[in-house]
Amino acid sequence: MSASWMAEEEERQRKRAPWGVIALVLLTGLALIRNGSGEFDVGPPQPVSAAAADSRTPGAALASPPASLPFAVVDRVRIPALQVDAPAMPVGLDADGWVAAPPPEDPNLAGWFTGAVSPGEKGTAVLVGHVDNTEGPAVFYGLGALKKGNGVEVLRKDGKTAVFEIYGVEVFAKDKFPGDRVYSSKGAAELRVITCGGGFSKLHGYDGNVVVFARLVEVR
Repeated sequence: MSASWMAEEEERQRKRAPWGVIALVLLTGLALIRNGSGEFDVGPPQPVSAAAADSRTPGAALASPPASLPFAVVDRVRIPALQVDAPAMPVGLDADGWVAAPPPEDPNLAGWFTGAVSPGEKGTAVLVGHVDNTEGPAVFYGLGALKKGNGVEVLRKDGKTAVFEIYGVEVFAKDKFPGDRVYSSKGAAELRVITCGGGFSKLHGYDGNVVVFARLVEVR
């Protein structure tokens, strides 16, 4: 292991945002993805109560969980149940302290938040994406329709694919967003996929966020 690689890894770890900061970002009263329009005849699907993650045993350990992976840049995200197959770009915090979203002009583009771990690493990785734009539904429009047991596949630039199994899908009001529950590490490799959700108004946009909870179950 080279000294330069170790220095780069230490710098990357240092730049990770504390989870408390990210929770605060989501509690400031605006949508995580601020460009969702919501102006369509039928709004995006919303999670049902049966899809909620079990708060007593979040991210319960598998009998033989796969080993976590080292850091790698995200290439694509696939959600077979929604026929999502989208490239991913790195995103951080914008000048206003928000989790930056991918450009809204491209509806089929996801964002990987680089202030957290990469998908497959030990800890909680985060992907974000628009629910819609001015032209219609966007990459994560259907998140609220996902069910427990559905899969999320994250293709990494190291050639590995981290496969996650969904164990919960919920919508949270922005002013009551449970940051610690959503983001805290469960001691294993987990993933959160987030978009706008809940009610919509032209004045305030979406009033909540749909959050998908998933755990690593396979590495290809």
